[in-house]
Amino acid sequence: MDEIAGIMIVATLFIGLPWIILHYITKWKTAATITTDDEVLLEELYNLAKRLDERMDTVERLVASDNPDFERPKLLADRETDNQQLRELDRLLADKERTAR
Repeated sequence: MDEIAGIMIVATLFIGLPWIILHYITKWKTAATITTDDEVLLEELYNLAKRLDERMDTVERLVASDNPDFERPKLLADRETDNQQLRELDRLLADKERTAR
């Protein structure tokens, strides 16, 4: 009985544990990659969001000029702090395009 328990422990340590670890490492590596189609989709979504942001700025300016009681939104297009993340994304996209060439 003790021999069977010893064999089970050794098999678990030297076969089962590495098998589980390697299994999840391969799952982690395959799940962490982003495909080129995903990158293209993200870039398209980013460009769409940027255009919509510009349109919202235009609409807010028009409404503010027509209605004096209009409250300006908390995020303003002209403030550097509000657009800092967009500029960082623009810089990253430009760097990516330069390295792709």
